[in-house]
Amino acid sequence: MSARVTPPNFLDRLHEAVLVGDGAMGTMIYSRGVFINRCFDELNLSNPDLVLDIHKAYVLANADFIETNTYGANHIKLKTHGFEAQVSLINQRGAELARRAAGEQVHVAGAIGPTGVRIAPIGTLAQEQVLELFREQAQGLLCGGVDLFILETFSDLAEIALAVRAVRQLCDLPVIAQMTYTEEGKTTLGVEPEIVVEVLRGEGADVIGANCSVGPQAMLEVIERLARAGAPYISAQPNAGNPRVFEGRVLYMSTPEYHAEFARRFIAAGAHIVGGCCGTTPEHIRAIAAAVRALQPRKQAHKVVFKSDAEITVQPIPREEKSALAARMGKKFVVSVEVLSPRGIDVQPVLAGVRKLVGFGIDAVNIPDGPRASSRMSPMALAQLIERSLPVETILHYCCRDRNLLGMQSDLLGHYALGLRNILVITGDPPKLGDYPDATAVFDVDSIGLTRIVRGLNHGYDVAGNPIGAPTGWHIGVGANPGALDPGLEVERLLQKVEAGAEYVLTQPVFDLKKLENFLRRIESVQIPVLAGIMPLVSYRTVEFLNNEVPGVDVPEEIARQLAAAPDSEKAKTIGIHIAQQAIAESRQFSPIKGLYLMPPFTKDKYDVSIKVLEIIR
Repeated sequence: MSARVTPPNFLDRLHEAVLVGDGAMGTMIYSRGVFINRCFDELNLSNPDLVLDIHKAYVLANADFIETNTYGANHIKLKTHGFEAQVSLINQRGAELARRAAGEQVHVAGAIGPTGVRIAPIGTLAQEQVLELFREQAQGLLCGGVDLFILETFSDLAEIALAVRAVRQLCDLPVIAQMTYTEEGKTTLGVEPEIVVEVLRGEGADVIGANCSVGPQAMLEVIERLARAGAPYISAQPNAGNPRVFEGRVLYMSTPEYHAEFARRFIAAGAHIVGGCCGTTPEHIRAIAAAVRALQPRKQAHKVVFKSDAEITVQPIPREEKSALAARMGKKFVVSVEVLSPRGIDVQPVLAGVRKLVGFGIDAVNIPDGPRASSRMSPMALAQLIERSLPVETILHYCCRDRNLLGMQSDLLGHYALGLRNILVITGDPPKLGDYPDATAVFDVDSIGLTRIVRGLNHGYDVAGNPIGAPTGWHIGVGANPGALDPGLEVERLLQKVEAGAEYVLTQPVFDLKKLENFLRRIESVQIPVLAGIMPLVSYRTVEFLNNEVPGVDVPEEIARQLAAAPDSEKAKTIGIHIAQQAIAESRQFSPIKGLYLMPPFTKDKYDVSIKVLEIIR
């Protein structure tokens, strides 16, 4: 059979833009109930629909190429399951299934993994035998119509060099050659990335990269070294972190948002292909693809739609109709004040304080969700009590720390049904910062992922993509820190939150107006209201705490000096109120600032102090 002609556009596309690969196949199959002792490659014959569905999920996640389910489909590995006579058929069917899912816009990469045995001189398998094994597998993939080859998860440089050579003996299709590396940045046999580049370039590999073995962080240094060594193109497909065994199941813990962030770092380090390996899912690939599009807006993502008879179209609730706060925001300068849940069950002092604030005319009450990992009454319960007792709306802070995806969705649906409408999505402080450092954190997603989940509910579908009937109408807010230690990362994360569905922003406390101005300038493209965070500082002790124990908060020296020089607590309080009023007046000059988020001090008269600070807006 003649070799298939190289597709005219894969390497051309790779030259013009970063491409996105798919994620795990094996762990996806395992997650669907197929036992680990099964031959996953043989499923191309016995359960093609399962394999096809996984391919389709990656195509829908905007992968630019997908890999065939043939990683272990060589003679030696198939023989352990009794399928050695079907090497060609399994590989051909694997390619055909991927081709059916890919359509015309997505490339199909024929996946080839190591033989599973050591080759001479370390082992007994001769080089010519290895070449024949790889040629047999590659020929089956060619018959199935692959566009390129991806050789992955190799630990032996000599073996992957033979795999490249075998493919080159059959065709001129592009070849991606990926090895697996340890935490020390070497292959498991101790070979440096620089040597890998030298050898694989000599064999004719078009792309040289790393996959599997480690999570994104450890792989970053390897990618940088491959780039410095002169790899023609570079690929990075890490695992979703190191696997953990929980109740007999192997789980990978890294979130889609975490992988998207490292995809940007891989690209900055020189990667031309980014994707995932073990434990990564279509959600990981979708997040990575979104990050790639943000870095190269000229690239138009293809859209593939698999139509369903059960498709349901839902009309989302317009933003201004979601709540009274949503209707006011942008039309008037809105004011929100933070109110902490009690540590016990007595809510009367809180209700009395909120009653004062309502009398002043505030627009909403913010209720933090376990701030600094402290244990307090449920903020959802307090929000219900406030809205049922007083004529004011609440902004419910909701963090990712304490609940898994199922619990989050149940909460969001239940509390919406009970009448809550405004939400502030936050990641949450880790338990070690609070009163219960041994408590277990969940963090199934971070604030970006949770924003996407809430937006899905607002569009009528749940976490799994199932229709829920009438959509929710959550007014979605997110946080941002103008004084973050890494301003670039903070801006990038805010842009991701807005893309995920955020409709307004509440900032961390602003003490340095210059930092706020710089931050707002960097987010000029964000066309949603921003509420400036203001915290009255009523003692020098509070300044010391913020500067030394709260990351990303920096009280300027001039403010610290003023409070340190105060002769007594009352004078310090007066100084703090005046400084907060100045901050309000100055922040209002910035056009994106559409309101105020006041965080009262931790004092008995906090509600009275809040009202004194707010006098300036009158």
